Amino acid sequence: MGETPAGVFVTGTGTEVGKTVVAAALAHTLASEGRAVNVFKPAVTGLDEDGEADHELLRRAAGSAQGDDEIAPYRYGPPASPHLAAELAGEEIEPARLLAAARAAAAGADELVCEGVGGLMVPLSPGYLVRDFAVDLGLPLAVASSPGLGTINHTLLTIEAARGAGLEVAAVVLTPWPEDPGGIERSNLETIAALGDVRVETLPRLDLGRPGSWPALSR
Repeated sequence: MGETPAGVFVTGTGTEVGKTVVAAALAHTLASEGRAVNVFKPAVTGLDEDGEADHELLRRAAGSAQGDDEIAPYRYGPPASPHLAAELAGEEIEPARLLAAARAAAAGADELVCEGVGGLMVPLSPGYLVRDFAVDLGLPLAVASSPGLGTINHTLLTIEAARGAGLEVAAVVLTPWPEDPGGIERSNLETIAALGDVRVETLPRLDLGRPGSWPALSR
């Protein structure tokens, strides 16, 4: 379905596990290295809630001049799964439109940082999952995950689901990593690395208003 762009696809073990923060840190790191970075998110939901929207943070982190439609072709107010948010808006997310928009974003930069929606098995439309979109793009995955209790199961299931579809898992990123990690956090990191046969990185809680203070995050 076309040439695989350079970049990374950020997924997560679920909602509220730091996907946008990891994607923003990756985009900022690449931009700080002198790369021209564009960002993409297939759908944004929850715009009715207060705060900076995901696509706005990604654009700011990358220093991108992309417009809203170029970053997130589908944007909805309710905080719901994208297939439901689209249904409530009287439409359906079109896979072909997503892929064309993502490839256009990739063509305009050295690197594309794409953030998924929820986890890999979240439906973008009734017959098209986030995982299907990741497969169509062909980018390596960075998996955002919580460092605390329960993360081993969620993370290993996500890795298995990704590899089962032929996706490369480049790294797991545990965030927010505490300043003084305890035995559980350290054991979780070691166990995920060993059982998942994967590189595990950590990312502390970030001050989202001060990108210059963010640590570098390698792909």
